[in-house]
Parts: sequence; structure tokens; C-alpha cells
Amino acid sequence: MPEKKQTLYSLGTPVFSVAPMLDWTDRYCRAYHRVLSKKALLYTEMITTGALIHGDKERHLQFNRQQEQPVACQLGGSDPKVLAQCAKLIEDWGYDEVNLNVGCPSDRVQSGRFGACLMLEPQLVADCIAAMKNAVSIPVTTKCRIGVDEQDEEAALNALADAVVAAGTDALWVHARKAWLKGLSPKENRDVPPLNYELVYRLKQRLPHIFVGINGGIATLEETKEHLKQVDGVMMGRAAYQNPMLLSNVDQEVFASDMPPLTANQAVMAYLPFIEEQLAKGERLAAITRHMLGTFQGVPGARHFRRILTTGATKKGAGIEVVHEALAAVGGFAKDLLPSD
Repeated sequence: MPEKKQTLYSLGTPVFSVAPMLDWTDRYCRAYHRVLSKKALLYTEMITTGALIHGDKERHLQFNRQQEQPVACQLGGSDPKVLAQCAKLIEDWGYDEVNLNVGCPSDRVQSGRFGACLMLEPQLVADCIAAMKNAVSIPVTTKCRIGVDEQDEEAALNALADAVVAAGTDALWVHARKAWLKGLSPKENRDVPPLNYELVYRLKQRLPHIFVGINGGIATLEETKEHLKQVDGVMMGRAAYQNPMLLSNVDQEVFASDMPPLTANQAVMAYLPFIEEQLAKGERLAAITRHMLGTFQGVPGARHFRRILTTGATKKGAGIEVVHEALAAVGGFAKDLLPSD
């Protein structure tokens, strides 16, 4: 087993992370989120083992070590040997953590025997975690649901947790909803099954020496701080993406940083050098700026900001002037705005 590096997960030190979200948390998104918070743990989108083994590794794994870290890579798969191979590849690329997805409920992952359906096979998940742990020195973590379909939630979560803890998982992130593999779409699975935060709290009480983080339906930093009274970490998903200025207060509210939070204008201005750098490499403006659309949420002129970015950035040859035009639509109103949740 490789010599273990310093972990991201020290009990007593809170962790705030932005959840891995398919089609959203790409490297452009992460670069913007890092402008807003220096301390949040960021995640890639889920990458399947097949995509890494047979696909374009650079496209899937490329990230900016100076701008994004700490950043974790989430894997989807169920073959312990292949997962170990991919975990080593992820470590070699410089990621700070590799995470196994045991929570995605889509038809595609079910047919590939990974994601939430693995809640039904806790020993296989444990074998996967053990194989990955034997291959790398960075933290290996697990992200799961509290059960699937007709499973008893407490029994299912405890069985999965006990298995991966025995296998050496460095952290357990729990989305506090069941996943319904039949009858609900992936979108419905994010909202329809009821949240059961108390179950995750009980898991932490039962496993006091294991890092347990909570995910699901968390929308404000006030909620985050309440959860951190019960568990070790909070993972925020859609709220952080759709209203990115939430992240500008994370360092102060969660980590007691004495640095003042960025205003919306300051955040966009700080992101401009990255945008220009990517444009110089031939990247499309729309791919970069789509993650900024919620920046001025609730501010007069926000609709014009979104419209200019949405329409202007897609035009052939669109450049940084589109961002300046969008900023001008809100600049007079948002100059002194301090973000809040």
C-alpha cells in the first residue's frame, strides 16, 4: 500500500464542499467557484471508469493545479481492479481525493452496475474501496444514498457504512434521500424522496471516529452551520451552482477567515483573467461563462446580465467584450453589493 498522504479529513475541522454535478462542475465551473472560496473542497463531475480507460483521459482529467485545489475526482464503476487502476491515474494527475459514486440513480448507471444500485451490494462497494486504497496514497471516499427502492433506510445505510469503514474509506458523504431506481427520473430523485437528516446524524453518533458528511437539499450557510453541529462536513449542490455568491461567504462563515467576501462585481472581475486565458487557447466563451449566470441573482439588472451572456457568448468569435457588456448591465447597481445567503 502506498504511504498515506495527509488527509483532507481531520475530525474537528469542518469540510464544506460543492457536490459533483453532471454537466455542471466541469473545470470552468470549478475555476469560478475557487475565485469565490479558497477553502471549499471542489469535485469533478462523475467520470466512469470506462471513459478513463477507453476515452480521452486528458479531456476528462484536465484541471488547473494552481487555481482549483483542493479538488476531488469522482469515479463511477464497480470493478475493483479497474477502479484501482483509475484511482492511480487520478492520483498521478494531481487530484487531492478520489471518490466512489454510490448514489447516482440514472438508468445509464444502473445498466453499468454502478451508482445508487450499489447500495444493494455493500460488500462489492467495500471491495472497490479496499482496492482503491491499496492503489493510492490520497484519500479514498464514498458518496452514497440512504438506500434504494424498498430497502429499510437505516439498515441499508448502516450496512453500506460498516462495509466501507471496514475497507478503510477516509470519509463517507451521505445524500440524505433514498434513490428510487424504478419510477422516478434522476431529476425527480433529487427532490421527491423525503430527506432524512436525522438518520445521517444517528450514523455519525454511531461512528464517532469516522468522518461523516451530509448532502441533499441544503440551500443556505445558516443550514450548513446547523448541520455542522451534528456531522463533520456539508456538501451543497444546486444552491451553490445556481446562486454562486453563496460561496463567497463560505470562508468567513464556515472557516472563520478574516478576509472580506467578494462582491459580485469583484468575483466576475477576478474571473476575467481565467476567461481570457481560456479564450487564447481556443475555448468557447459560452462554455466558460454559463457557470456565472446566477452571479447577480436578486440584483436589478440581473436578467440583462444573464441575457447578454446567454445570447452573446454563443455567437461565433465571442470574446471578453461580451462579459464587459454583461457587467455594464448591472455595474451601476451591484458595485457595492455584498453577497449573503
